[in-house]
Amino acid sequence: MAGDLPEYYFRIRDNGAAVFHVDSENRQRRIDMEEIAAVNVKNGNIKPHGDRKLTADEIALISDWVAKRQATLAARDVDDILRAVDHLNLTTQWVQSKASETQLDEVTDLLLLAMHDLRSVLVRKKAERLMKGEAAE
Repeated sequence: MAGDLPEYYFRIRDNGAAVFHVDSENRQRRIDMEEIAAVNVKNGNIKPHGDRKLTADEIALISDWVAKRQATLAARDVDDILRAVDHLNLTTQWVQSKASETQLDEVTDLLLLAMHDLRSVLVRKKAERLMKGEAAE
């Protein structure tokens, strides 16, 4: 098992990760993890832990992890939105075929406000993109 462990471990946290060096080649045959850095995924900042000096290889490895993590989070954002579209379609079907008047009274105003807000932002953002496209031509 110890031979299969990666040399570095990233413990995910809110805006990034804590980076650990994994040592399984010690006398006690146990896994030791030494925190070597903290990473902010939003801005890419890498802060060494304590007085530790990170090697160029460690910085490259961490930077690569940050890039992959940012791509993963961006893909999840899009997937979450596509799931929301599916849920809106399911909500429409529910409203049309199953919802009682009491249930509709409970959700109609909230749904209308949320959809109005979303539509307003989408229309504004699309107009901004179209204006940029025209300006570029």
